[in-house]
Amino acid sequence: MNKILVLGDEAIAQGAMDAGLSGVYAYPGTPSTEITEYIQKSKEAKEKGVVSTWATNEKTALEGALGMSYAGKKAMACMKHVGLNVAADAFMNAAITGTNGGLMVVSADDPSMHSSQNEQDSRFYGKFAMIPVLEPSNQQEAYDMAYYGIQLSEKMGIPVLLRVTTRLAHSRSVIERKPQLPQNKLSLPSNPKQFILLPVFAKKNYSGLLGKQAAFETEAEKSGFNKYFEGKDKSLGIITCGLAYNYLMENCQDKEPEHPVLKITQYPAPSEMINKIYEETDELLVLEEGYPFLEEQIRGLLNKGKKVKGRLDGTIPRSGELTPNIVAKALGMSVNKGYEIPSVLRGRPPVLCAGCPHIDSFEALNDAMAPYGRGRVFSDIGCYTLAALKPLEAINTCVDMGASISMAVGAADAGLVPSVAVIGDSTFTHSGMTGLLDAVNKKSPVTVFILDNSTVGMTGGQHSAALGHIEGIVKGIGVEEEHIRIVKPLRRLHDENLKVYKEEIEYKGVSVIIARRECVQTLNRRMKLKFANKKKTQNVVNN
Repeated sequence: MNKILVLGDEAIAQGAMDAGLSGVYAYPGTPSTEITEYIQKSKEAKEKGVVSTWATNEKTALEGALGMSYAGKKAMACMKHVGLNVAADAFMNAAITGTNGGLMVVSADDPSMHSSQNEQDSRFYGKFAMIPVLEPSNQQEAYDMAYYGIQLSEKMGIPVLLRVTTRLAHSRSVIERKPQLPQNKLSLPSNPKQFILLPVFAKKNYSGLLGKQAAFETEAEKSGFNKYFEGKDKSLGIITCGLAYNYLMENCQDKEPEHPVLKITQYPAPSEMINKIYEETDELLVLEEGYPFLEEQIRGLLNKGKKVKGRLDGTIPRSGELTPNIVAKALGMSVNKGYEIPSVLRGRPPVLCAGCPHIDSFEALNDAMAPYGRGRVFSDIGCYTLAALKPLEAINTCVDMGASISMAVGAADAGLVPSVAVIGDSTFTHSGMTGLLDAVNKKSPVTVFILDNSTVGMTGGQHSAALGHIEGIVKGIGVEEEHIRIVKPLRRLHDENLKVYKEEIEYKGVSVIIARRECVQTLNRRMKLKFANKKKTQNVVNN
């Protein structure tokens, strides 16, 4: 099949596979999840033995991919933008070690915070690490850049960052595939000290990275992804980054733009092209999704008196997603207002699924905490964060993966006793174990609720690394066995569970309550599959 209809995420997955990928390592996080899921479901990937692993967190995912690269094979690590924070240590140092086999890191950003804590722009990480960054403007480029990025990594001996945003990740288009490249054979680095970052070796590697910067910019100028389009009206020059180019063209209605346009989708930013459009036009408009990443660079590099418009001067809103209407308004064009939403329709806040075990857990927790007053429950990232909203209003914080336990410990240190932490099973193994170890070492008066629904529920029911291991982990960390309690969150067991909650909250030490009941969504899918298989078997018997 030369042409296929895919999501932007799926285009990345297919491009990487066609480039000879041997393994993908990831932690699920919207809007990046579908990349790995596509490979996991791919018959082609199974036939080729492509490894597709849900790691415990983004750091271990990137380290796994780096290990595969060390062994000479092509690898990819996928995560959402806040996951790159977790993987930052490995990410920054991988730029110093370099690669053996091709290594591409995919970070999916979430402007407007559809399902995230912030609007972070991953391009800054790429610049910080001084590695090439690719930012596709459509699904075909997402495919082409995944295919190219792995090869660029091998050519330059450096990791490559591929940055996408929510709209591109989760919209579909037809793409045309390229010839499939073979997977690499196992081969160790020619320099046995390449991956040993002792100062004596790291200094040499770092000098090598600095020495490649000119080559990275030359590649960005010549690869063909960055393009300059001449325009008759030189009163304005337009620079677009990634998906912003599509929004511009949508406003042109199949006509060529009147103004010169520089389309940037590969970094380091092509300075010669930027200088050309700056010198040829009276003022610039920078259209980019996320932070004013390029706008800040242009203002710094080319502050020669001409006006540079964008997010920094208010021409483009400082926060939120870029849209075709925002671009139209910035260009002084008419804005398509669309249809008005009838007043009878009201926005509905997200709620926990009907029958969700977390509902019963939080109702019991609310009753247990009532005598102590509000403000004592520290939560984490997951479906259960919805307990912050009505009707439960049971939690008081949600900052980052694993913060619940550490914040509860700090609050207890400040005298807020009792302090309670709520964390999911997958988030616990992702980032919560170290916080629990701190609590044990300090003998903190905190109660930790691990809401074990046996899956990564918020991102669609992926495998949880904690499955079958939680009690052993908690015990191994040092929590006293008599204060490791397991309950089944059901309404009919409310009084029984409430008694356990009260006992452990009153305990002046570390206690862990594991509230275990399968996610209602994965249960429904499992039962439907079981019924379908049973029916299939019965049909075979009858025939």
